[in-house]
Amino acid sequence: MQYPLKEATTLEFYKDNSNFKWVVVLIAILISIGSIYYTSIVVESLKDREKRLIDLFANTLEYTANEDGESNLTFIFDEIIVANNSIPVIIADEFGIPSQSKNVKKADEAKTERERIRILAETLKDMEKDHEPIVVTLRNKNKNYEITGYNYIYYQNSDLLKQLTYYPYIQLSVIFLFGLIAYIAFNSSRSAEQNRVWVGLAKETAHQLGTPLSSLMAWVEYFKTDDRFKDSDIIPELNKDIERLEMITSRFSNIGSVPQLNEENLYDALEETISYLQKRVSTRVKFILSAFPNKDIKADINKPLFAWVVENLCKNAVDAMSGTGTIEIKILKANEGKVMVDISDTGKGIPKSKIGSVFQPGYTSKKRGWGLGLTLVKRIIENYHTGKIFVKSSELDKGTTFRIVLKV
Repeated sequence: MQYPLKEATTLEFYKDNSNFKWVVVLIAILISIGSIYYTSIVVESLKDREKRLIDLFANTLEYTANEDGESNLTFIFDEIIVANNSIPVIIADEFGIPSQSKNVKKADEAKTERERIRILAETLKDMEKDHEPIVVTLRNKNKNYEITGYNYIYYQNSDLLKQLTYYPYIQLSVIFLFGLIAYIAFNSSRSAEQNRVWVGLAKETAHQLGTPLSSLMAWVEYFKTDDRFKDSDIIPELNKDIERLEMITSRFSNIGSVPQLNEENLYDALEETISYLQKRVSTRVKFILSAFPNKDIKADINKPLFAWVVENLCKNAVDAMSGTGTIEIKILKANEGKVMVDISDTGKGIPKSKIGSVFQPGYTSKKRGWGLGLTLVKRIIENYHTGKIFVKSSELDKGTTFRIVLKV
């Protein structure tokens, strides 16, 4: 349906609220990036510190072993490495057989020496994937420091370093979870507030319609007593409008309560609504109603509220076409127990930038109006009928198609 190329207005509350959401999201992203960046700097600093510490251990071991003999290797290992109570370390010979270890918890808890060696060998493979082993060259002091063999020091990052690596992601997960709960709570609160506004507005409108409606009914009774209107079509038409107004009043009165859904023939319901509209819109507007595969297509609807939806969409279409054009309504039976109703016009179309806003409160392309019609349409279809409504397609100067999806 139309929506001219003039700038449409949207309630400032929703516009400001949308902007506020984006500001919050942007701040959250910046905090996340800053947290990860800072933690990565700390982690890299600790990695470098642990690497220097292991290098120091290796150099000390190499020096002591070469000066005082291999028999002192165990003593030096215990005296120097004992100060390390966080970095897992394994010393292995040139054949990869572990000989000493520190801070390897599983190995320390092993019940037998065989089990300890097996655990150390498995841990050594994991360590090799994390860091290149540090080579300790063994020399014979009495033979001009001739190389007699090698030892290898394998190590892993400490538990503290591992925790710091994962800390920002855990932190962000907690923040995200908290933000999600806050967002859901905020949306629920806002939705409840909107519902109260809608219900109050609807019931007040119904109340205000009651007085002029009673007056109209009295005038019709008066006209019936006047012989000048005895054979006129005025009184039947007025009665139709009064019935229509009564139905509209009833619609507004029922907003906020759970509507009763009944299985109705969609073709008959739409034909009845079109018949009423045809006499009250421009004669240059043509209505086309069709159904596939046949006219016997039923859906669970509240007939008065569904008629209200169709009227709203059709009146928007008439405005979009400036009172001249074609409104085509197609009923299509879909799979999975659903029915689709497409309402198309030959109006001016909706700009692509505005398609996402047409159902928002306050959106209107008219000089006058509150911009609540399509919002109410969406609420009736999605909240009361548990269906869907959306803009299926729209092209400037060619027209727009709205699609309604209902349950069978």
